[in-house]
Amino acid sequence: MPQLSWLKPFQGTGTYFRITIWYSFLGFLLLFSSHPHHRSTVLKMDEASLTVNNELQSDIVLSWLSDHCFRCLFQPLGVVPGRPVPGMLGVANFVLSSQHPLTLQLNSTKINQELCRVYFHFGEHGNYSLWVKNLTDSDVNCTVVVDGEPVNSNLQNKTVSVSPDWCTFISRLDVVRNLIHSLGSTMETDRLINSELGSPNRAIDSSTDCIPPLVPSNRLRSLDTFRGLSLVIMVFVNYGGGRYWFFKHESWNGLTVADLVFPWFVFIMGTSIALALNTLVRRGTPHCRILHKVLWRSLQLFLLGVLVINPSYCQGPLSWDTLRIPGVLQRLAFSYVVAASLDLMVARTRLDNLPTDAWWYPARDVLLYWPAWFCVIVLETIWLCLTFLLPVPGCHLGRKRGIGDFGLYPNCTGGAAGYIDRWLLGTHHIYQNPSSRVLYQTRMPYDPEGVLGSINSVLMTFLGLQAGKIILHYKDQHAKIMSRFAIWGFVLGIISSILTKCSKDHGFIPVNKNLWSLSYVTTLSCFAFVILLIIYYIVDVKKWWSGSPFFYPGMNSILIYVGHEVFEDYFPFKWKMSNSQSHTEHLAQNLVATSFWVLISYLLYRKKIFWKI
Repeated sequence: MPQLSWLKPFQGTGTYFRITIWYSFLGFLLLFSSHPHHRSTVLKMDEASLTVNNELQSDIVLSWLSDHCFRCLFQPLGVVPGRPVPGMLGVANFVLSSQHPLTLQLNSTKINQELCRVYFHFGEHGNYSLWVKNLTDSDVNCTVVVDGEPVNSNLQNKTVSVSPDWCTFISRLDVVRNLIHSLGSTMETDRLINSELGSPNRAIDSSTDCIPPLVPSNRLRSLDTFRGLSLVIMVFVNYGGGRYWFFKHESWNGLTVADLVFPWFVFIMGTSIALALNTLVRRGTPHCRILHKVLWRSLQLFLLGVLVINPSYCQGPLSWDTLRIPGVLQRLAFSYVVAASLDLMVARTRLDNLPTDAWWYPARDVLLYWPAWFCVIVLETIWLCLTFLLPVPGCHLGRKRGIGDFGLYPNCTGGAAGYIDRWLLGTHHIYQNPSSRVLYQTRMPYDPEGVLGSINSVLMTFLGLQAGKIILHYKDQHAKIMSRFAIWGFVLGIISSILTKCSKDHGFIPVNKNLWSLSYVTTLSCFAFVILLIIYYIVDVKKWWSGSPFFYPGMNSILIYVGHEVFEDYFPFKWKMSNSQSHTEHLAQNLVATSFWVLISYLLYRKKIFWKI
């Protein structure tokens, strides 16, 4: 066997030297292959790569805990081997989420003792190394090193990159607005088009309808603008919102942009109910006839919702075995029928003949309708009792969150709300992939549009209806209308502060979209009153803004909502992307799709086509 000249000085060391050289060579290859530039792992959106280099002799367990997960246990990520021989490293590669800051915990496998913790916010597509070193016999040091810079997926930079085009668009707004006004001057929006509850039809002469149209002749553009704004944001986030986490629904407690829009839509529906029913009652329409129309419209809206959320009807008959029953339109239908029935119960034919010297006159927009308010308070009391007092198998009494809790109640997703849905509707007829599944590792189905939460959506609708009462009682008194909007917003904000203790997770009743908690309703109603005040002042009082382009989808909201759900997977609303893991491409696609629906709503408006049930 030929001898290598550089080995001659060491030939006397024997087999031990050869083994050491061999292991060192393997360790070099292992370290080289684990270098960030040589990893074969393909990272997806909101992911980062982490290489753990272990200089300890014993194996260690790496676990993680998201900063966004409340009262959660550390989740094991994997085992990092100890160093095989002196001078080598134990190496393991992992993929981590980059959405929120993480706490990494390293435990010894021998005695299950925590060695160290590291708090770090990893960047998207970044490459990182975690070095675990033994400083002394009892002191372990853990340090994170950036090997490869993360990509800059900040939405702010993407907004800046398109800012020149946006400025050009803004500079042309006056021209566009004048053109729209000249083209649309032949069709004034002085007829009531109940865009929450309609059937496809062209603008119909009210004399041909057996029931007068459900909107006063002096229709407020601010209501349609607010509704359209909510709808446009809803379409954008439903299409993905560029796959940014803040355009997705919150996992449990808290708020994101996606959690704002549906309650606002419900709120404006309540405002429209107040104005619509007032018109019918003043015209002398019998209450039984109005109630029949309300019930029929709610039934149609409910059935339409069942079809929209169960798209398998395109492939054949619907299967009852997996038919999801709750949904967005179903929640709207239930809220509408309850709120409209309560308002019809206390509706007054005239509002201009009230005694101005009565003690209750300054608060007439509330006290005149105290029976309806009493019913709403009773409903809210029922929600509180069921949420906090109903014994739920496998749950701690009063547990309103139902997940986390340091792993004590793994099958308690949604608490009483989830239990009631599973008992009434069955496990297979509710939503199977709740937003809590990823972060909280839940396995139980849970529906955010379930039965118990519908009570609080009625409250949200009734608060919107209260805004309508303010508009009716203080007609053309802009200062009084806006001051009462401000008062209601302030009062609801104070209530939310008390319920939540101004914190995300530690309040009496945290803000929670999945449960439609009481604080969620008061918080979003507070926002709704303030936003409506601003839009009312700009659009209807000062007339600085026509409400375009949001006004147009607000006039055809149900058609736009159903259309964006049905045609979600078709061109031009979706196409094959060159890089499906790019926020930029998703953002562009979702903005284009949303813009198309705004354009469609404008064309429908020009053609006088409105969907009316």
